[in-house]
Amino acid sequence: MRIEVLKPGAQTQAQDLGRYGYQSLGVPVCGVMDEWSHRLANLLAGNARDEATLEIVLTGPTLRFEAATRIAICGADLSPRLDGRPLRPDRATDVPAGAVLEFGPCVAGLRAYLAVHGGFDLPLLMGSRSTYVRGGFGGLEGRALRKGDVLRAPDLAPPPPARGPRSHPLLPSSLPRDEPGAPAWLRAMPGEHWDLFDAETQAEFAHAVYRISPQSDRMGYRLEGPPLRRQEPGELVSEAMNFGTVQVPTDGQPIVLMAERHGTGGYPKIAHVISVDLPRLAQLAPQQTLRFEIVTLEAAQTLYLQREQALATLRDALL
Repeated sequence: MRIEVLKPGAQTQAQDLGRYGYQSLGVPVCGVMDEWSHRLANLLAGNARDEATLEIVLTGPTLRFEAATRIAICGADLSPRLDGRPLRPDRATDVPAGAVLEFGPCVAGLRAYLAVHGGFDLPLLMGSRSTYVRGGFGGLEGRALRKGDVLRAPDLAPPPPARGPRSHPLLPSSLPRDEPGAPAWLRAMPGEHWDLFDAETQAEFAHAVYRISPQSDRMGYRLEGPPLRRQEPGELVSEAMNFGTVQVPTDGQPIVLMAERHGTGGYPKIAHVISVDLPRLAQLAPQQTLRFEIVTLEAAQTLYLQREQALATLRDALL
C-alpha cells in the first residue's frame, strides 16, 4: 500500500525502539523519544511494539492513503483530521481508501506517533528502522519526510472492525498534567556521582526550577537554572550513558541525555530520570520548565511494573 506525503510537516521521521549493540562503534541507539506513545500506537493499530512509527514534531504532515487500513495516533494532540473530520488521539481509527490525514494546531505536548496497520515497509539497518539524521542513514533515506515522498505499508487485507475498547481509561498519558504554566515534575534516582555534590547542591537539584534551553535536541536537553557545583574538581573516567542520564558539565548546567545520546561520557552523573517519566520529558518543548523529585530504585521499579500492567490490560481487552 502506498501512502503519499502531500506535506511533510516540520520534522517527521520514521522511528522504532532503537538500534542496539553498535554504540561501541559510535552508532547511537536513536529510536523514539516517547517510547510509551509509540508502543501504545502500535498496539492500537494491531502491530508488534517494534514496528516503526512516524514521530511527528509540533507540525504534522498531510498524508493520502491509497488503500483502506487502520491507524492510531498517540502522544501529543496535534489536532489530527481525517478527510476533515477531527480524530481523538489515543484511539484506533479505520481509514478508507483514498482518505487524507492532516494535522492542525498543537494543543498539548510536542511529539505525536502515527502507527499504520502492518507497520511501515522500511529497510532494516543494523536491526532497526530508526532514522539518524546526523548520520544520514536509517528510516527513509536517513532524513525527515519531504513533499512527494511515498511511504509503503504491507498489502494486508483490511483489518476487521476493532473489537473491545479502543483505548483504556486507566492508561497513563505521556503528556504532562501539571497546571498550565507550572513546571513539569520529573522523578529521578540519584546517579553514580551523586555524592560528588554536597548536601546543599543535592537539595538545589531537587528543588530548583529548570528551563529547557533552545539548544536542545534529540541528543540531549540542556537545562538552564542554578549551577550545580562539585565538592572537588577533577577528571572522571568515561562511562556508559543511558537515556535519561543527567550529566553536569563544567558550567554546572545539567544536560539530560535523550534518544540520540552518545555512548560514553566523562561528566558527573548526578541523577537518572526514571523510565516511566522519560516520555513526559520528551513531550516538553524548549522554554518550558521542569523540576526534579528524587525517588528510590524500588519506587521506580514499582511505577514501571504498574505501567506495564496497564498496557497488558489493554492488550488483553483488544484481543
